[in-house]
Amino acid sequence: MASTTSATSTRSADLWADVKPAAARRMLLAAVDAFAAEGYSAATTRDIAERAGMSPAAVYVHYRSKADLLYAISLVGSQSSLDAVTAALEEETDPVQRLRGYVSAFVAWHAHNHTLARVIQYELKALTPEHFDEVDALRRRRAGLLRSELRRGARAGAFQIDDQATTALAILSMGIDVARWYTRSPSPRVLGTRYADLAVRLVGAHG
Repeated sequence: MASTTSATSTRSADLWADVKPAAARRMLLAAVDAFAAEGYSAATTRDIAERAGMSPAAVYVHYRSKADLLYAISLVGSQSSLDAVTAALEEETDPVQRLRGYVSAFVAWHAHNHTLARVIQYELKALTPEHFDEVDALRRRRAGLLRSELRRGARAGAFQIDDQATTALAILSMGIDVARWYTRSPSPRVLGTRYADLAVRLVGAHG
């Protein structure tokens, strides 16, 4: 039997605060664990209900289908990661420090929320086309912010970049991959700083 889910150190309580009622939130958190552990295709609504400590029928009280659970999870996670990098950019004006802030926030988010991140990054293909488009719009906004920072830094002479699109893809890919291997250490903050250092070197900047 799957273990009953609970709020873990990898998930911030306020990330799910808008999911109501509490039973719906429990079901969503259980689905995160099930999809991350078993994959979307292999996980069943029975698995999810067991992790939530509820009956299989309870799933359908709050969500029409397993697909709707994945959609809700993907929206919450994608919006949260977008909010994290947006907030980081608002704190800086220098191009190098803005890049550092973006990368640090992006990586730290994927480390702190690594279970959720595995689901929203690696189960996208299971979304319906309509749901995928909505979630992908958030992802494209997030990627667009990074590309804008690279252009800004290059125009200011702070970055030496031959191919901005490939550089952005490399930075994003490094951050996303954190969700695949991260467990508990180093801390999300420390890991974010280390990846920010890598990004600064990647764009030929100093500081």
